[in-house]
Amino acid sequence: MPSSAVEERHATWLELFFDLVIVVAVAQLAALLHDGPGRREVFLFVVCYYAMWSVWTSFTLYANVSGDLTRIRSMLLAMFGIAIMAAAVPHVIRGDPAWFIAAYVFCRLMGAGSWKRTSRIMTEWPGVQQAAGVIPWIASLGFEPPVRYYLWAAGIVLDVVVSLVRSRHPEQLLAEEQRELEEAQRHRDRRLGILRRLRLSRPGVPAAAAAPRLQAARPDRPHLGERLGLFVIIVLGEAVAQLIDAASDVERWELGLMATLAAGFGLLVALWWLTLRYGSDGAPTYGTRVFTLRLTMPAHYLMTGSIVLIAAGLGVLADHAGEPVPEASRWVLCSGAALYFLTVSLLGARGGAPRRWLAGWGLPAVVASLLLGVFGGPLAGWALAASLFAVAGWHVLYRPGSAAAETEPAAAEMDVSS
Repeated sequence: MPSSAVEERHATWLELFFDLVIVVAVAQLAALLHDGPGRREVFLFVVCYYAMWSVWTSFTLYANVSGDLTRIRSMLLAMFGIAIMAAAVPHVIRGDPAWFIAAYVFCRLMGAGSWKRTSRIMTEWPGVQQAAGVIPWIASLGFEPPVRYYLWAAGIVLDVVVSLVRSRHPEQLLAEEQRELEEAQRHRDRRLGILRRLRLSRPGVPAAAAAPRLQAARPDRPHLGERLGLFVIIVLGEAVAQLIDAASDVERWELGLMATLAAGFGLLVALWWLTLRYGSDGAPTYGTRVFTLRLTMPAHYLMTGSIVLIAAGLGVLADHAGEPVPEASRWVLCSGAALYFLTVSLLGARGGAPRRWLAGWGLPAVVASLLLGVFGGPLAGWALAASLFAVAGWHVLYRPGSAAAETEPAAAEMDVSS
């Protein structure tokens, strides 16, 4: 008997293949934070991770909206571009970022072109189809640090601000894009008319078609949630790999190493449970609220970036299982945990999580992670890992009460439709 229910959409083989390049990219970025990273290395991690994440985001949203009309060639070229960016990370560290910048600019411009062919405007996160943020990156090729770094930061800020500001007024954004498209169409028509009068155009060339009517893109939210969740799984997998690789290099295994492995693995299990248990935000909003992309996408960047920081920190712990962890590596690990719990707490506050959870679980986890960074110098690697595992475990132990009784009213900016 045929079912009347609409079949739920899942990630395609193309999308899963596309995700493979992120595995290598995350590994390269985690390696960047080994061996006592300084402020420069942390900054380069932030900007390089954003560049690769933004390309992945642009094409993931493009495939989400396009569905079966997704162009395979565009996805594969973007995959190759991210691969070039990942391979070029060591060159960025050495002060030779030309290939990284070239690949990034190519992918962003190609992403904007792919979106243009859909005749849809991503009003919730317009930065994915507008390439204004790459202009400072192109300009940076003519400068040395620190000016180059200022330009990269300006490009990221421009990307985010464009998305946050323009997404507040979707109807106005759609109308502006329609006017620009029609104006470009009129310019083409005038040029074609001039060429015809001068008899320079080829015979039989048809008149240009009318500009298509643009529509607001409607993301497939269950499918997009799955795609964002798969990205989280990728970065968690890299964290597991970092822990295993570090342990395999230790010649003599002792109880301290086993305790470090157990606590580190427990921490990652807790992060997996917390991040995906409530959808993709780690906060107990009971699945009743769906954030708009202007909130979801920045949170996804911060949350996955924090897990990469944790992965890099765990990769160092095995070498210091029975001794204090170097200060820089301790701060990478603890700041990653603090950023994770801060993102979770902000999403929880925005999504109507109970105040009891914010006061007793969310914010105390942020404070505890920072205190471990400040005062955790005497702690051996296993003790530091166990302490962070205890902080994450405290979150796991939270048991929400009645959703109706405890949740706050939804914020006006939230989209409660799916």
